[in-house]
Amino acid sequence: MNNRTDKLSKNLKNVSDAALIISEANRFYYTGFPASDGFLLVTKNKALFYTDSRYTEAAEKKIGSEFVRDSATLYEQLRTLFSEDCIKTVAVESDRLTLSQFEKLKTELPDITFICDATLTDIIEAQRSVKDEDEVELVLKAQSIAEAAFDHILGFIKPGLTEKEVQLELDYYMLKNGADGLSFETIAVSGVNSSMPHGVPSNKKIENGDFLTLDYGALYNGYHSDMTRTVAVGKASDRMKEIYGIVLEAQTRSLETFKEGVTCFDGDRAARDVIEKAGYGKYFGHGTGHGVGVEIHEAPSVSPKSKATLKAGNIVTAEPGIYIPGQFGVRIEDMALITKEGCRNLTGCKKELIIV
Repeated sequence: MNNRTDKLSKNLKNVSDAALIISEANRFYYTGFPASDGFLLVTKNKALFYTDSRYTEAAEKKIGSEFVRDSATLYEQLRTLFSEDCIKTVAVESDRLTLSQFEKLKTELPDITFICDATLTDIIEAQRSVKDEDEVELVLKAQSIAEAAFDHILGFIKPGLTEKEVQLELDYYMLKNGADGLSFETIAVSGVNSSMPHGVPSNKKIENGDFLTLDYGALYNGYHSDMTRTVAVGKASDRMKEIYGIVLEAQTRSLETFKEGVTCFDGDRAARDVIEKAGYGKYFGHGTGHGVGVEIHEAPSVSPKSKATLKAGNIVTAEPGIYIPGQFGVRIEDMALITKEGCRNLTGCKKELIIV
């Protein structure tokens, strides 16, 4: 079907006779076709996409009619194909397949041995985590939309607006200016609410002297961007400036550490050491970063629990934070493309403390 399915097919060589991919994200990665329904079958010599009548015409135009099949008789077609091609083992996505889907497969295809461990997941994650030039350009396009939205929102923010009003303005601007959708539900939290890393925008009014944390991204042609900026509204106290400076140093250190061959544990440790030495370690509870691409959170994870190693082509975030309950929180987030020599920061927005 394409280079991606060809690569998957080669990686299946010593694993199974075929792979059956059901999850929407992985189907999109291998086909480039977004749909809420579908099954992608990849064998050692072919790739076929099964979908229902809602999508068949569009799928044929995007993928090619020779690769698309109507899924109305999916299991009959699979039984015939597996018999003709002597397929006995099929790998499935153990982390994405529901129990009912798995039971259905076993019932309809009783002669097939399904490999339902982490094998296929690991193969797909490794492939997806290393981005090609086209993928990098799509992430950059999504990020350019998000950065334009940031420039716009700086002129919009003022005391008296609610967090929801800021959120909606950001969302509207991105959707109006090229985004196909939002990477995730935009976070816009201020003052005491900013101490919640994934706080939900509320009707709380933004006050003079508040920190306002904005965590958001744009979706473009199937690829996500992700950025966070924390700005001060009206003024910033010495304590606010101190905490902001610590987070900025931590984020800078992590980016300086990122390069091919560095463990994700060490990438996280570079940021965490700065925050711990400043005495705020207990206020930084999440990992330093994560992969970004077809999904907003994907491999590799940059965290204390990660056993992965950074590879050239990974796109990962660097987003340490300090969150003091009942007071405020600060997070700064960029996306970085890992290279053999270091990393290329894909986020161009100013990181020094902005007071609006």
